[in-house]
Amino acid sequence: MIHVYLDDYRKCPDGFVLARNAEECKLLIDTETIDILSLDYDLGWGQPTGDEVVRHIVSSGKYPNRIYLHTSSASGRIQMYHLLSASLPQHSQLFGGPMPQNLLDEIANG
Repeated sequence: MIHVYLDDYRKCPDGFVLARNAEECKLLIDTETIDILSLDYDLGWGQPTGDEVVRHIVSSGKYPNRIYLHTSSASGRIQMYHLLSASLPQHSQLFGGPMPQNLLDEIANG
């Protein structure tokens, strides 16, 4: 089981697999079991957004155990949150903000 961090710009936290774009993230969703997925919305000028990843999760039914939305885009966060929450399975948790520091520290320290 892995942790995935989707972001085109920010530094990837220790203990996470970095996906720099929507395609990389969708591939990881399709091929790996994901515990924590942390999503950015804006992934570069003219590039698919985190919303495309969210739509992929919903259509495939492959939900991570925990989903965090670390994006600085308020409208993107709201959009992703509403899409995910409408069909979130019982085994998944959705958080409307970034991961807390204590969780990042716990993962980094193994």
